[in-house]
Amino acid sequence: METAQIMDAALRKAAAVWVAVPERRGRLVWSLWRDDSVWVAVGGDQEVPGLADGLAVTITVRSPTTHSHLLEAPAVARLVDPDEDTIAALTAARLNGAAAWTEVYRLELA
Repeated sequence: METAQIMDAALRKAAAVWVAVPERRGRLVWSLWRDDSVWVAVGGDQEVPGLADGLAVTITVRSPTTHSHLLEAPAVARLVDPDEDTIAALTAARLNGAAAWTEVYRLELA
């Protein structure tokens, strides 16, 4: 199965992924699967130290049912200015409903 199909299936059930930047451990973050990319909002209560525009990152997805390792995929982080629909979807994806972020990244699969 293709990486994008696995991401789509997994992130329909669980809205969290691990994002690792080079030389750092991965961080669990609320996420959104949209347009064949993983979108994450950082700042406030959700930080990914070292995340920057153009940086190569690794996304790790765990199975929403068994919590076992499902997929590890390389991606490139792109700092974006999200539209209103994306902001609403990112807010809905966060189980705590908090929307106190400072930056939004689109993690494009490599």
